[in-house]
Amino acid sequence: MSLASVEIVTTALLITTALVIILLERIFPYRKGLPIFREGFFVDFVWYTLIQSFFLKILIFSYIIYPIDQHYHLSSLHIVTNWPIAAQVLFFLITHDFYIYWFHRWQHNSKLLWRTHEAHHSNKEVDWLSGSRSHIAEIIINQTIEFAPIILLGANPIIVPIKALIDAMWGMFIHSNINVSLGKFKKVINGPEMHQWHHADYNQVFFANFSTKFSLWDWLFGTAYLPDFKPEKFGLYYEYPNDYFLQHVYSVKRMDENKLRGNIKWHWYFYWRQDLMKWVKKNSAFKRKYKKYKAQILVYLTDKYY
Repeated sequence: MSLASVEIVTTALLITTALVIILLERIFPYRKGLPIFREGFFVDFVWYTLIQSFFLKILIFSYIIYPIDQHYHLSSLHIVTNWPIAAQVLFFLITHDFYIYWFHRWQHNSKLLWRTHEAHHSNKEVDWLSGSRSHIAEIIINQTIEFAPIILLGANPIIVPIKALIDAMWGMFIHSNINVSLGKFKKVINGPEMHQWHHADYNQVFFANFSTKFSLWDWLFGTAYLPDFKPEKFGLYYEYPNDYFLQHVYSVKRMDENKLRGNIKWHWYFYWRQDLMKWVKKNSAFKRKYKKYKAQILVYLTDKYY
């Protein structure tokens, strides 16, 4: 199957998975009453999922990974090229997940790296889309380390969309608001029951449940936490900006978003979208009225001047 065909199939599977998870969240909710369009939904969907992902994909591949390969020609060594596709996928899946466990754990233990990760924990309501909220620096680091080996070791090009699909599907699953237990598999495979706890606003889970795909790492290295009751609160214990750009500024310079909103000098920033919509609405109304009275105006002008 060609790369283009694989990309079409993986995109279709991704959309289908999202729709299925949304449906399951309605039928078997982990926490009842969580709306689909919860607080921060549009920030996560528009800014993080669509806009940020689009531009960072170009940056990571076109300006980091491919230039490295062009300079060092590592992919020409074809280290994994002749491996079966399944073996390639499994190799990169396990090695990257092992790395993510330790980097994720480091982020929670480092004041500096926490600044690149706190955005991911800022949602007060965790669902299938919550996992998309990640700081630009965090994405650049993790996805470069994730996809660079695939390119540099000479893997089949279709491994990139396949690996990206698995990441996205698993990310939606572990963050989903689905009340599901993996039973005996919970010590190997990660699911919502453990990762929901990781996003809970409780001191005991700040240093627990770091795994993404394989919960094995948490159980193996003593960071697993899974009590027999559900968490009642989620997110950060401190105030965090709601605005996408201020979330990134906040990682460098702490500020109070509410005070900025009350400052007349910042009115243009917080309300330009509302002002733009008012302008569009106003002008759209003018156009509708113009079309309505256009014929009458033409008749009037014709009678008057001719």
